[in-house]
Formats: sequence, structure tokens, C-alpha cells
Amino acid sequence: MSLNILVAGATGKTGQLVVSELRDRGVNPIALVRESSDTSGLPEGTDLRMGDLTNLSPDVCDGVDVVVFAAGSGSSTGADMTDKVDRDGAQRLVDIAQKAMVARFVMLSSIGADNPPEDHEIAHYLKAKHAADEHLKHSGLVYSILRPVALNDDPKTGDVVLGESVDQKAKARRADVAAVLAEAAVTGDHDGKAQDMQTA
Repeated sequence: MSLNILVAGATGKTGQLVVSELRDRGVNPIALVRESSDTSGLPEGTDLRMGDLTNLSPDVCDGVDVVVFAAGSGSSTGADMTDKVDRDGAQRLVDIAQKAMVARFVMLSSIGADNPPEDHEIAHYLKAKHAADEHLKHSGLVYSILRPVALNDDPKTGDVVLGESVDQKAKARRADVAAVLAEAAVTGDHDGKAQDMQTA
């Protein structure tokens, strides 16, 4: 039986790559999209599920085995939208997934979210991600949290560094991040871990 994996943020740069990675692994990605979402970057035939992270329906996880949260409010939005999407939306999706008895929840976080600094230029964003990560950890769900360093759009290498040896000033290729998220979702190899990540 193929896994049904709900991808929040599926039409974003990383989310599109996650959907493709999941398809390549022979599972069934379900893209969580809004009415206004541009779905042209998703693989043809991708299952769509309507939903808005600022106002999620309680049945959004029905029939879902695994959730991948790869969404973000974006760098052009203000603190209010960061709170609504990156913190509140993520926490709400965790709660719905928990009630739906989803087998695993994979969270795309950010380097520094484990200990957000007060004086960083994206301190508010990191605090929102921290709150979402902590909520997931305490939800009772099987979880995996990935905290990549700054992203770029270079091609996938498959050569990544995870854990304490990550250089926080390094780069992570978005395609490599997507591959690790997909691996975490499908295999469970990263269950119970919150890991920093870079491309080697």
C-alpha cells in the first residue's frame, strides 16, 4: 500500500521538490494548496487538497499517513503573517495530525531555531519556528525536524552533513533538503531527531 503524504507548502520552491522526491520514491504526495495557489510547478497528476494554513479544516489530515511541513510565510511578509503561518499554522496542523493519528510528522525548520537569538535580523521568524518545533516535540507524534542552513537553488548532490558538525555559515542546496525531508517521511530513518543540515 502506498503511503499518502500530505505536503504543506507544496507549491513553494522547496515544497515542489519534496513532492517530486516523494513521487520518485513511489509514494503518493498530496499537495496542500489554497484556491489561489499556482500549481503549475507540481508534477502532472499530483493529488491536490484544498486548505489554508491560516484557517485549516479539522479534516485536512483525513486519510493521510505522514505530514511534511515545508511551508513558510516568505521573506516579503511581516511578523503577523510569520506568526499565522510558521507558528500558528504549523501548530494547528500538528494538532490535526495528532487527532488523525498520522504516523509521522516531518518539519522543515531553520538553523538557529533551536536557540533563537534576540538580536538576529530574522529573530522573529526563528522564534516562530522554535515554537512550532517545540509544539511538535511535545505532541506525542513521531517526528523529524530538519534545520538547514541558508538555502540555494544549485542542483542536488546527495552529499549532506547532519547534526552537530554542521557549519552554520555553510549553504544547503534546496534539492538536498527536499531529498532528506522525503527520506525522513518515507523511511523513518530520522524519527525522533531534530537535526541541523548542510550540503557537504
